[in-house]
Amino acid sequence: MDMRVRSRTKAAARRRLAYHGGFGNTHSSEAVKGALPVGQNSPQRPPLGLYPEVLSGSAFTAPRAENLSTWMYRLRPSAMHPAYRRIANGLLRSGPFDDVETPPNRLRWNPFPLPQKPTDFLDGLTTLAGSGDPAAQSGIAVHLYGANRSMKDRYFCNADGELMFVPQQGALLIATELGRLEVAPGEVAVVPRGMKFRVELLDDKGAAQRGAEGAARGYVCENYGQPFRLPELGPIGAQGLAQRRDFLAPVAAFEDRSGRCQLVSKFLGALWATELKHSPLDVVAWHGNNAPYKYDLARFMVINTVSFDHADPSIFTVLTSPSGQPGVANCDFVIFPPRWMVAEHSFRPPWFHRNFMSELMGLVKGVYDAKAEGFLPGGVSLHNCMQAHGPDHATFEKASVAELKPHKIQDTLAFMWESRWVFRPTRAAMQSRALQQDYDSCWDGYRKLYKGK
Repeated sequence: MDMRVRSRTKAAARRRLAYHGGFGNTHSSEAVKGALPVGQNSPQRPPLGLYPEVLSGSAFTAPRAENLSTWMYRLRPSAMHPAYRRIANGLLRSGPFDDVETPPNRLRWNPFPLPQKPTDFLDGLTTLAGSGDPAAQSGIAVHLYGANRSMKDRYFCNADGELMFVPQQGALLIATELGRLEVAPGEVAVVPRGMKFRVELLDDKGAAQRGAEGAARGYVCENYGQPFRLPELGPIGAQGLAQRRDFLAPVAAFEDRSGRCQLVSKFLGALWATELKHSPLDVVAWHGNNAPYKYDLARFMVINTVSFDHADPSIFTVLTSPSGQPGVANCDFVIFPPRWMVAEHSFRPPWFHRNFMSELMGLVKGVYDAKAEGFLPGGVSLHNCMQAHGPDHATFEKASVAELKPHKIQDTLAFMWESRWVFRPTRAAMQSRALQQDYDSCWDGYRKLYKGK
């Protein structure tokens, strides 16, 4: 049934949308009563004269626990469109990410500047780094977006992978075939592979932006591999980390309007466009489990040490995309939210390490506890496989002498996409003025402290 669910974000306080609750649940939703057929998916004469259409998010024969599909009942079949024509990619890139040599260096970028000319979400995408290849359905790409206009008479569909949105500045309204999601900084949203949508910018009152009064910025993970799912909890038990009931899917909402619009499709890394005479968001009713969703990160139940030492960052995993090898992810989505630090006789920040997995981090707000300065909200850091990193010198000096009383890290939200695949930066990322040329210097100043004989 439809639910009105409270959220802890400021955006939710501005505006209320109805949602279905539960991660991976099978939902039934009608914008018009009686639009869903009863007892079958594709009757000879569907209710209200709608066209049945199924969107499969997995192979037909995928195991039941991993099988994703949704039946949509729409005003017109999706197949009713002219041929696509190739359009420019702008700064959007896809695997195999070989346009520039990948260095072993630790890399960090300041926030990319917001656009000055009219720019919507799609035009404002810049690919920072990635791995794998969409044709092989393996790997990921990380994009940054900056926009000052809503998408008008324009829609997007990505055949290469699902998209995870992490807003850093400004709230978004993501209008999809299955309904609408409002997502603000502090929340994330995921749109499945192949689902059509458009992105509107919201003002402080939750209304769509009509001009250049506001701008939005954030991060997008394009997941070529298996869809994100909740991680296994093992000895943690059933109650920790992200809870199923806190994930929200949209209720049915449709656009019945005519007029020319553009549908842009990303296929094998290239952008293609076709012209429609109506909105493609014309789904009146739907049922299934292949749906977009959002999640308020403030609802994540943080688990941490209550004795000594710093736990592995995997304890902060919200969602994971498996690679096929157990425990070695195509991509983990990990967050570092406000939390208590109580470890006794321990160095509390993250330790120095070299990791088998590659790590790309972003910062939504505040300060990351391993970097005293230089890592800014809207920025990115990249530490690839086996490249040494850890707390900067200022953080080390402070944490080494700090009084170890209970301390709460507040007003911060960092996150990480961690992958078994090496992140290969794009040419645009390596040539950007936002790339910090002196990042390595944050580890300067360490002295030999050895006191042995």
